[in-house]
Amino acid sequence: MNGFRADRIATICLFHPLRRLTPGVAPRIPILMYHSISDLDESARRPYYRIATNARVFEAQLRFLRANGYQSIGLQEAVKVMEGAVPGPAKPVVLTFDDGYQDFCTEAFPILSRFGYSATVFLPTAYIGDTARTFNGLECLTWNQVRELQGAGVEFGSHTVSHPQLRTLPADGIREELRGSKQTIEEKLGCPVRSFSYPYAFPETDRPFKQTLRATLEEAGYQNGVSTILGTAGRRSDRFFLERLPVNSGDEGRFFGAKVEGAYDWLHGLQYAFKTVHSPRLGRVGGLNRHASSAQDPV
Repeated sequence: MNGFRADRIATICLFHPLRRLTPGVAPRIPILMYHSISDLDESARRPYYRIATNARVFEAQLRFLRANGYQSIGLQEAVKVMEGAVPGPAKPVVLTFDDGYQDFCTEAFPILSRFGYSATVFLPTAYIGDTARTFNGLECLTWNQVRELQGAGVEFGSHTVSHPQLRTLPADGIREELRGSKQTIEEKLGCPVRSFSYPYAFPETDRPFKQTLRATLEEAGYQNGVSTILGTAGRRSDRFFLERLPVNSGDEGRFFGAKVEGAYDWLHGLQYAFKTVHSPRLGRVGGLNRHASSAQDPV
């Protein structure tokens, strides 16, 4: 049971019907944010902060997408579609996986393959080795698995080297995290890395930090990126900090469908307000805040 969730009730009962009454709204692309496809015990976490989606629910989500005409595309293609550079499918969806957990290979990929769906996986390279390493108590992919998945059509992007909250680092530290991860993946896979995923809560209200980060990403050779900003992505989205929809085992049935159709986007306003009120106002070194929470985005 999911229990009472105000965001769930509001999304299903209010914002989803309103969304369907406004068909003229400019089309947006749902970019789904997954982490682990497993039965990880997250009973101690509030539902919004959970990162695990069990295989049964994941399969049901893909079944919904297929039944409703959604076609998966890679993140790089999605950016081109949003910016009008290329035509896209009538109902595109992007599936992304953060942290490079091994269960992507053992659980997620077989299900994706059955539905003919693609995915983009973001790797924190310090936890990807020739043998399995552990991050957050879960085993991560090995480089052999990454190469096999790449050969099967999976896209890979950077999730930094050591998965820090970048806002806590000086400028040199940020450059090392962005360049080091990109260089390692490119050396291991023999292809350019163009996409980046920001670890932890994205400080979207800190404009100086965003400007510095965007410049550093461009300088390192990235072309696009995703964040934890809530919502679907559209033409006005920043290609380096694209909105995503967090997904876990609680996203079943009508709630998942409403999210994908844009009815969860309303929550971004509350997320932004929370960040504005609770944004740390501490001293800065090198133009960057030296302290920030490493928690996931609060509602």
